[in-house]
Amino acid sequence: MLKMKQLLGCVVAAGMLLSASAQAQDTKAVKLATTTSTENSGLLGYLLPQFEADTGYQVQVIATGTGKALKLGTQGDVDLVMTHAPNAEAKFVNDGFGVEPRGVMENDFVVLGPKNDPAKIRDSKTAEEAFAKIAKSDVPFVSRGDDSGTHKKELLIWKAANVKPEFAGYRAVGQGMGKTLLMANEMQGYTLSDRGTYIAYKGKLELTVDFDGGSMLANPYQVILINPAKYPELNHKGARAFSDWLVSDKGQQLINGFKVQGQQLFKATYHK
Repeated sequence: MLKMKQLLGCVVAAGMLLSASAQAQDTKAVKLATTTSTENSGLLGYLLPQFEADTGYQVQVIATGTGKALKLGTQGDVDLVMTHAPNAEAKFVNDGFGVEPRGVMENDFVVLGPKNDPAKIRDSKTAEEAFAKIAKSDVPFVSRGDDSGTHKKELLIWKAANVKPEFAGYRAVGQGMGKTLLMANEMQGYTLSDRGTYIAYKGKLELTVDFDGGSMLANPYQVILINPAKYPELNHKGARAFSDWLVSDKGQQLINGFKVQGQQLFKATYHK
């Protein structure tokens, strides 16, 4: 009987040790919800190994549209978010789900299309004018249609152009940026892309930049922590470590130094 109790005690103790070990390992995992552009461009593949080597944390990435990324944050399914839709991010913070938003970096959006520019958008003065010309043409416009930051920006431009995206050539595909670029290329249509993903995919595309520039096409990224008052059980220490690292001198230098085909994809923007 005594031996049985001793055996049970050893089993319980071993289970507790395993549980403690698993919890210790779990605290090293940081769940990040971010946009497909940060993954498709190769930026995360460049930054994360260096952050993990510096800190010992392991980042688990969920790359999706900004809308879905923020929803994951709202539900407490991730430890922090890094997105690029200022209006949606402001609501996320104002609603009490996000804290300490930090502007980390920026690039810009570009309107891609066939090299012969059939809708004649290259001489447009604004993105709104370019979009209006596309809507009046017979050329397809391929939209991500996925509630991403890029999709949100696209809808803002249609609204500013006083055009409803319901014309015959409009195609909402519900895909990430990389797949949308490939589909637009196959259709020889126009699309809106962040410049970083375009450069990363440029070698696979026949499309070119038919319009860029202007404040409407600015594309800032923020990193936002999840409010510990809402979800105290999350890995707030690890999330803060990653946020701090991104805005550190080293993190900002690495962002500026990330290049594809010799071109800088993102500009670091954090100011202390």
